[in-house]
Formats: sequence, C-alpha cells, structure tokens
Amino acid sequence: MRRTLAAFALVLGVLWPGAAHAAAQPAVRVTAHENGPARVVLIGVPGLLWSDLSSGDTPNLWALAGQSANGSLSVRTVGRVTCSYDGWLTVSAGVRSAVGYGCGLPPEPTPEGQGAVIPGYDYLYRVAGQRGTGTLGEAVHTAGGCTLAVGPGAAIALADRSGRVDRYAASPEQLTPGVFDACRVAAIDVDDLVRPYVTGGRLPETDNALTPEQRTRALRLADAKVGAALRAVPQDAVVLLAGLGDHGGTPHLRVAMMRAQDASGRFLGAPSTHREDVSILPDITATMLGVAGVAVPPSVIGVPWKVAASRTGGTEGAKAELVDDDGAGQTIRDMGGIFFTAVAVLQVLFYVVAFLLMRRRRGLGGIRIAAVTLACLPVSTYLVNLLAWEHAGTPMAALVGGIAGITLLLAAAALAGPWRRAPLGPLVFVTGVTAATLAGDLITGTYLQFNSVMGYTAVVGARYSGLGNIPFALFATSVLLVVTSIAHRLAATGHKKAAVGVVAALGGVAMILGGWPGIGSDFGGVIAFVPGIAVTVLLIAGRRVSIVKLGAFCVAGGVIVMTIAYLDYLRPPGSQTHLGRFVGQIFTGEAFEVVNRKLAAMLGTLLNPNLMPIVIAAFAFLVYALLRPDTASAGVLPAAFEHSPTLRAGLIGTLVSGVVGTLVNDSGAAVLSMALALAVPLALSVGVRALGEGAGDYAEAGQEPASSSLVSRSS
Repeated sequence: MRRTLAAFALVLGVLWPGAAHAAAQPAVRVTAHENGPARVVLIGVPGLLWSDLSSGDTPNLWALAGQSANGSLSVRTVGRVTCSYDGWLTVSAGVRSAVGYGCGLPPEPTPEGQGAVIPGYDYLYRVAGQRGTGTLGEAVHTAGGCTLAVGPGAAIALADRSGRVDRYAASPEQLTPGVFDACRVAAIDVDDLVRPYVTGGRLPETDNALTPEQRTRALRLADAKVGAALRAVPQDAVVLLAGLGDHGGTPHLRVAMMRAQDASGRFLGAPSTHREDVSILPDITATMLGVAGVAVPPSVIGVPWKVAASRTGGTEGAKAELVDDDGAGQTIRDMGGIFFTAVAVLQVLFYVVAFLLMRRRRGLGGIRIAAVTLACLPVSTYLVNLLAWEHAGTPMAALVGGIAGITLLLAAAALAGPWRRAPLGPLVFVTGVTAATLAGDLITGTYLQFNSVMGYTAVVGARYSGLGNIPFALFATSVLLVVTSIAHRLAATGHKKAAVGVVAALGGVAMILGGWPGIGSDFGGVIAFVPGIAVTVLLIAGRRVSIVKLGAFCVAGGVIVMTIAYLDYLRPPGSQTHLGRFVGQIFTGEAFEVVNRKLAAMLGTLLNPNLMPIVIAAFAFLVYALLRPDTASAGVLPAAFEHSPTLRAGLIGTLVSGVVGTLVNDSGAAVLSMALALAVPLALSVGVRALGEGAGDYAEAGQEPASSSLVSRSS
C-alpha cells in the first residue's frame, strides 16, 4: 500500500508538487501529551525485534501491540551497533551517546533510601565525555517531579546529574501498589532477552549466539516481566515500549510501541525522521518529557513521537510491514559492499578498455553504448523502489534483477529514442531522468532514496529523509549537465545571456530544493552546489575563474546554508530538521563533536577500496585524454567540448561540486566518485557521437572512422 502511495506521489509530484507533497506525507495525530500532562512509563526491552512477537510465545507483548501505535525504532547511537547501556544512556541524554568501553549491560545501582545511586556515575562525564548524561532526570527534577526506575538501565535513563533516582526497584515484581502515584515519569528495564547474549561485558559479533530455542526461552521470560510491569502500571498512564539496543553484531530496526488514547491500529513515527513508522532513540526522551508536561531542554535533539493517520491493518498487518522494513534495510546493508565493489570494477574496466580501444581507433560505437549504460545505473537504484522487491522470496535477487532490468531499459531508450542522433541526446535523456527522479523524490517524501543501495536506510541510521550525500552528487551532476545542455541550444542561436540566466536560475532552484528544511535538508550539499553553479555560469559567460573567486563561492555556500539552518532553528523544536538542531548545538557547545565525527568519517573514505579507484581512474583518464587527445582518447573529449563548449563548463562545475562536496560531507570520496561515475562516461558518449558525425556517421553504419579524420577533429 505504501509502495503504491510512493509511486502515485512521485508521478503527481511532477505534475502538481503541492498536491504530491500532501499525498506523500499523511497527516499525523498528536500524541497524548498535547492533551495535558500525564503519567508516562517507558518499558525498555533491548534486543526486541518485530519478528519476535507472536500471540503464542509473547502474549503480553502481542496484546500491548494491539492496544498501541506501532513503529520501528532506529537504535543507532555512535558505533555500528548499540548495546543496551548505550541505548539507555542515549535516552538519558536526549542525544546519541556511548559509554566508551565494553558494550554491554548497565551497572547495578546501589539502593539508597527509597531511591538508588549509580556507582562511578561521574565516569560518564570525566572519561567518556558524555556531557548530556542526566538530562532527562535533571529536567524532571527542575520541573518539581520525581523519577521511578525499575532495573539498572532504567536507573541510567532517569538519573539526574548526580546519578540518583528518587524511587528504585530491582524488578517489576517488587513494585508495590500506589508506587506510580508519587512519580509521573517512570522507566522499567526488561533485560531478560539481551542478558544471555552478553559475555565478558560485551555483545557477541554474531546475531546467532543463542539457538532459536534459547532465544524463545529468553523471549518468554521478557514477556512475563513485561506482563508484570503492565499489571502494575496505572491504566491512565501513557506506555512506551522500545527495543533499546542490539543483541549482536548486526544492527536491526527494533520494536517501538505507544499505548495512548486513540493510538491503537496506527503507525508510530516522528518528525525527526520524516517517516510515519520510524523514530530514533532521542525521540523517546522528548516524548517522555512532553507527555509529563516537562519542558524539553534545548540540548535534546529528539522530538516527540507522532501517531500517523494511516492505519496498520491490525497487529498482524503492522508486524508484516515492519518486519519487511527491517528485512529491506538488511538487504541494502548486506548488498552495499558488493554493489559498490561491482560499480568500481565496472568503472575502472570501462576506462581501461576505452583507453586501449581509443588508442587503436576502434570500437567507439561500443564505448558509447557502454558509457550510456553505466550512466543509467545510478538512477536505476532509485527507480527500482517503485517495485515491491522486498516482498519477493529472495529480496536480494529481486533487487539486483530490478536494477539491471531498469538500467538496460533506460539505456535502450537513451540510445534508440528520437534524440539518439544528436550528440547531446542520450546525455540529456539520462541526466534529465536522473534529475527528475531525484527532484520528484524530494518533493514527495524521499520514498525512493529510502532503503536504496545508493541512498540510505534506517538500519544504518545515518539519515532518514531528504537528500543523501550520494544522491546529492548525482542530483548536482545531472542538474548541471542538463542545464548546460539547454544552455548549449541557447548559446548556439546567439542567446548567450539567456544561456547564463538559465544555468543560474535552474541551478539555483535545484540548490534550494536540495537544501531546504523538510525537503532536501542537505547541509553540505548547498555548500558544494553553490561553487559548482557559479563556476559553470562564469565559464559560459566567458569569465575567468580564480582561486579567490572559488573560495568566495564556497563561503557564499556556507552563508546560504547557515541562513537556511538558522531560519529552521527559529521554528518550534518539533518542526525543526537536523539543520536547525545543528544551530542549537552550536549554541550549546555540542556542534564541535558533531563536526569532528563527520570529519573523521570523511577522512576514512579517502582509503575506501570501492570509492577511490573510481576517482583515480576517472581523473587519470580525464587528464591524459585532455593532455594527449589523439593518443589517449582518439580526440573524443576535445570533440565533445568543440561540439558543446557549455558541456565543458558543466563538467568543470561538476568537478568543483564533487571536490567541495567530498570535503564538507561525511561520505567524503563517495560524493566525488559518484559525480565522476555519471559525468565522465556521458561526456565521452557526446564526443563519440560528435566524431561520428564528422566521419560519415560511422556509428550508424557500423564502420570505424579514419585516423586522419580523428586527428583533424581533435587538433
């Protein structure tokens, strides 16, 4: 049903953007906290998957799911996997947090009066650097409330800055009647499912450390404890249940439920992800404070959970969709390394074969076909999400087959359509389809980038909506190449000023679309796109580009994106995107940690064996082909630039955006490698066709051009 909605919204987005956005983004029902303060109880069951639930093995959890809104919880904090300690610590801080050493279970609190104190709590400040620790408990105390924690993880979540909780019980069985009357905010740690996995204070490297029978026994113990907790919780309390961590070395989407008024039978998501059925760990912090009527501190990056207007089709329907979502994310995650290795091999092989054939003045027609086919591959990874591949018996095979089929179909259309005779025809077709697909996806809610091998997944948890780093590279490249192709037509008819204006206007619109909060929300993309557009405009206008001007364009990009981010920051916290929250982190002093983490991630990509070969091969081919045109490339690139000087400007603008994008995005080399993977083959295809026109249209006749013709055209 949701896949059908995505397809409908994408088509509608091209025809009527406003209506498509409404179709793709269903209205949400507000959570119970907006009806006034209420009791809130968080039940954390680390390691719990939607596939674990059934009426037979987990009757209490199954019954709670039937009374609740249901969604997926992305539990990623700082590392690849999240132990229960890190999950509870993130709820405490309201930002992604990690304890900094062995990833396992939280420490046992020391009882003290009615409450308890966590031993060695100051370690989290002094050594682990988790300055946000205690934010949730401190906010409750500041508002005059008290906290009730059941179990070690709950104590970590609700402790104040001193490491103390007001009321404490070791297990739900120790809860006494009326214990919830004193405290409006409570949390319960049910660690029976994850505890058997932890050995030596760490999670295992594999998900299969327990046999299916052992996991079922652990599930039944956890379910029984959840049942005991629910019997003690007042009926008027809002109950949140969350799988607050992983159980092994593979990240998964975990269970999220909210039992509240008018919530049952609906999906559960959050504005932080712009997904109607996905939320993140810091959202739990904001939700608990919001339900209890406590002001959310500005350092909390989460926003309260929202109950979607769309219904789940009952507990079975919700489980089926949410299990498929996790399965789709796992498929994309498992396929990622293989896919990008294959892309790198194909790209490098293409340049090697093209170089050898061009030196011999042979096979140019085949090179053109291979170049266009390679350029069709990236957009196919998004269009395949219009198909329900994740529901197939073998999802990975269906995904690979779908991508291959769409790639070949697009390549055939590019090379056989009425535009095939024009040198720029296939380039315009491929870049036009790529730009339109990504623009339409942005307008309609990014259903195509989500769970895409060249997009992002909630399982990995780096991004949940908007324009991802690789999609940015493809979007910027396709926009620059398609608008310079339009400029080619205008400049050829003597309308040079109009050509400059078209590139500036359409490029500017695309840049705003990619960076605007709630649509593209891409911070680094704006910084990189602005100099790419500006350089392209200057070159088409016949102006000189200097290092000083290039630096000024980068600064301008930074100013523009910070202005957009500040405007986003001025909106209510629940409406902000990560752009606005970054401005808030600047004010609270936490932005340096974010920048440092992204810088480390960017530097790590510079040695990536899948990405750097594409960059090196493409750059080496470009440089050699331009320095030794008749020897290295049979004059193909000079012929392309002679046919369309604006194409040269667009290619240089693409390289500028790619290089800057590499430096300012945490995906680093992925940005430049994907920009080159799209732009360079298409530029070669233009040159091959331009040479064909000058050599008796050899590509149509199946003959090779004469060497003399090639040399004369390239000189």
